[in-house]
Amino acid sequence: MSGGIPQETGEKIADFATYPAAQKAVSQLIEADIPARDIAIVGHGLRSVETITGRLGYAAAARSGAINGILLGLLFSAIFVLGTTGAGIQLFVGVMFVGIALGMLMSLIAYAIVRRRRDYTSVTQVLADRYEVTVLPRSIHRAREVVGRTKTPAPLAFTPATPRTDPEAPASPAAPPQYGERIELPPPQYGERIDAPPPAEQDRPAPPPQ
Repeated sequence: MSGGIPQETGEKIADFATYPAAQKAVSQLIEADIPARDIAIVGHGLRSVETITGRLGYAAAARSGAINGILLGLLFSAIFVLGTTGAGIQLFVGVMFVGIALGMLMSLIAYAIVRRRRDYTSVTQVLADRYEVTVLPRSIHRAREVVGRTKTPAPLAFTPATPRTDPEAPASPAAPPQYGERIELPPPQYGERIDAPPPAEQDRPAPPPQ
């Protein structure tokens, strides 16, 4: 191991777009008794994102120093007050005020030094485009089984069934002709008998007189 970075990261078993998703996969692997030292999260496409949280001035520097001074005062109180028998509340409050004053003074001096280069407060994050979960070869098979069980298959898209057509099947009968619709009849074949239609009422001869 050199510089705190492991030289061997193993083989990739899963790829995630966010770091919390990769963390969840690592937790599942550890719950499945995969050794934690065999697992690694490798980020690809690293970039630094600095989010500006506010403007930095003497007032903001004093407030920040006062908050840090409270912690400093508690430390001084633990050293001087709690170790002294018979120390009163006045001594405790006095040590707290001394800590707050020292914290504010240190913060104002630091701001006066760097204010020409930086006059804002910010939070810096290191993000990646994707995160790979890798496992060493001695645990790779077990890890792939665990990851395979946790992944749920994507739902299949429903496609309506299309009716099958048989080219040898007889055609469905046509609908009956409507009233007034012209019907094309095929020409008669040789030797076929044709029945003449009955004469219309106007073409029938008149009956002979009695």
